[in-house]
Amino acid sequence: MQIVDLSQPLFDGMPVYPGDPEVHIKQIHSLDQEGWRLRYLQMSTHIGTHADAFFHMDESGETIDNIPIDRYIGETRLVDIDQDLPVGIGLAFCKGELNLSHFDKLHSASPRFVVIGDSAVLDVELERKLLQSGILTITDLVNMSALPTDKPFMFYAVPLKIKNGDGSPVRAFAVLN
Repeated sequence: MQIVDLSQPLFDGMPVYPGDPEVHIKQIHSLDQEGWRLRYLQMSTHIGTHADAFFHMDESGETIDNIPIDRYIGETRLVDIDQDLPVGIGLAFCKGELNLSHFDKLHSASPRFVVIGDSAVLDVELERKLLQSGILTITDLVNMSALPTDKPFMFYAVPLKIKNGDGSPVRAFAVLN
């Protein structure tokens, strides 16, 4: 079994989406002073590698704490938007620009979720339409070149259970056999 870490590290001052709040990670307690380490995190729910809740772009959508955790786990395949898409599993994209013109093709595949990483770009309006139609989005992944292109793998991206949350940072990874 091989595990591929697909998550960005979170760090103080990391790049953020234009207009989003900056990330601040500060040490509050130290091993020398208090006998333990403790850090204070200040960041948005859509920082780094993160999962979106339907509520992110749909007023009547479910919040992250009400979406079953298994919705963010499942068989997934690394695909290209120009190929025939497998049906009923997670679809992972590591290159290309996905825009609103791809909605019908994606929706027809009934994916468990859509994963976007490396150099792939997910247009905001396509993201909105996917979420409004019940398709979860998990974005800003890294290391996707380590994923197989010829067979499915198990994908995991577990969000924090943020009450009434619109999204959450995740630790995303793939398990390869």
